Amino acid sequence: MKANSILKLIPVKELEFLAAETKVDYQVKKLKGSSIFRLILYSMLNSTKVSLRIMEHFYNSATFKQFTGENHNSTKYNSLSDRIASINSEYFEKIFHLLSKKFSHLLKEKNSLILFDSTMVGISSKLVSWGMKVGVKTNKRQIKYTVGLKGTLPCHVSIFTTPTASSEDKTIPPAIFSYKPPKENIVVFDRGVQSRKTFRELNDKNIQFVTRIKKDAVYKIISQNKIPLKSIDSTVTISEDLIVQLRETHKGKWNSTKFRLVKAKSDETGDELYFLTNIHDLDPYEIAFIYKKRWEIEVFFKFLKQELNLSHIVSRNENGVKVMIYMTL
Repeated sequence: MKANSILKLIPVKELEFLAAETKVDYQVKKLKGSSIFRLILYSMLNSTKVSLRIMEHFYNSATFKQFTGENHNSTKYNSLSDRIASINSEYFEKIFHLLSKKFSHLLKEKNSLILFDSTMVGISSKLVSWGMKVGVKTNKRQIKYTVGLKGTLPCHVSIFTTPTASSEDKTIPPAIFSYKPPKENIVVFDRGVQSRKTFRELNDKNIQFVTRIKKDAVYKIISQNKIPLKSIDSTVTISEDLIVQLRETHKGKWNSTKFRLVKAKSDETGDELYFLTNIHDLDPYEIAFIYKKRWEIEVFFKFLKQELNLSHIVSRNENGVKVMIYMTL
């Protein structure tokens, strides 16, 4: 798909409104927000690995001037670097959310599952002084992106650069609560999240979720549901469908919220799997199938890294990193 075709799907008046709302062009005479947006988009679609030098080449080309309809002066890569590092990243964030909602509606994915997971991107510590330090002997720092995938499209991203973000309990829950999923959607996330407080808070906020918990989880059985006949296409066999209370910590108090614990065994490996949810009106085989769909976000991360070069850092500045992740998504 060509840049012109994509831009036709993006309403110009909306871009102008967001530029005014975020004041992205305040006290700026050239390299306006809309120009930077079009330049990065154009560069991503016309090169395998975007760099500031490539952006400089495209920006100064007659083809790009024709593409934007602007007769702008030429610029240098260091000017582009400075502008991307200092430009209001909220402008790109708002464009991302605008397009996420627009295309989700067009693709009829309003009620799709929302999958949350994280991926790490490594950067040489010779290039940046911020980010999470990786080990003692390495020269790597890392950025953590926690992404929400609604149907086939990303709907949210949170960026983490501090050491505390190594735990999924510190990244996935804040990302979910920041996104505020609609009541009709089901949120799915991996067993990296184990906080009982998070499970309770999700339930209190009426956010439907499906996840996995560790097999050593301490719980108290409240009641037991009847197990239905196994569906033909299921890849697991349900052994128990329980209504339970969870213990907050190993020696702590009982969580007053009643959750549903579905125990299953993988038909392929024989591994026992524990699914936790606050959804009580679906077949236990449906709960297991919903969790299985979580794998789609892993495929999405692979696509971002292999096809859109997510691991390639164009800006060494945190603000610039935000701009580029929103443009990539």
